[in-house]
Amino acid sequence: MTGIDPLRDALTEAHMSRIHDLGGAHGFGPLKIESDEPPFHHEWEARVFAINRLLLRARCYTLDEFRDAVERMPPVEYLAASYYEKWLHGIETLVREKGLTDVRDR
Repeated sequence: MTGIDPLRDALTEAHMSRIHDLGGAHGFGPLKIESDEPPFHHEWEARVFAINRLLLRARCYTLDEFRDAVERMPPVEYLAASYYEKWLHGIETLVREKGLTDVRDR
């Protein structure tokens, strides 16, 4: 709190960044870019991609809901997960929350 602008202070305190919002953060090392990188490193990643497209096309959830589900991952899990592991978490979360199938918590 700065005490200069109470409204701004209240809004700032009410806003909490999620772990995905790392813009400008330091300490994560250099970004490794592979030349001729394949779109999927493992077959399961392609399947997760396809499942997400199918559920989006079927209007089981929206892209905004999917992004929100990914961004709600616990911070430690989010930082340890690969790109498509985050996608899988988002899909599992929405399928469970929307009752699309009988998926139980892990």
